[in-house]
Amino acid sequence: MKLFCVFICVFILTSCKYFNVKKTSSEAILKEELQTFNWNDVDEYPSFSVCDSLSLKEDRKGCFQAVLTIHIWEFLKRENLVVTKDIHDTILLEFQVDKSGNLLLIDAEIDSLTVQEIPNIKSLLNESLDSLPEVFPAIKRGQQVTTKFELPIIINVN
Repeated sequence: MKLFCVFICVFILTSCKYFNVKKTSSEAILKEELQTFNWNDVDEYPSFSVCDSLSLKEDRKGCFQAVLTIHIWEFLKRENLVVTKDIHDTILLEFQVDKSGNLLLIDAEIDSLTVQEIPNIKSLLNESLDSLPEVFPAIKRGQQVTTKFELPIIINVN
């Protein structure tokens, strides 16, 4: 029986390597975290103060897009655009909201007829952004981040 107890004690002492804790470096943890990180999604979309009362992420996104669309549409409406041909076009605007909340028009896909009839359409679109209310940037994991998004604007001028 003593031999058995000694054998068990020796076995336990030699098997301690199974109880060693594997040390993981912070770089390895970061690398693993970055692989599982979805870079194409944010926790909170860019927002205006009128959208703050909404709690659902998709509702806030829809509110942001609606406020931006209405603002641009009303600006263009006040410009009293005069054209020789009717324009029924969907302009695809690409925006960027940086970490500071600055909204920038990156690109605009505009039909050639629309550009022919309204040659200053891009400058008008940029001007419309100057009078926007304060934009709050997108948030990812508690940090303000730069985001890009596309927004279609329908132009109907008769």
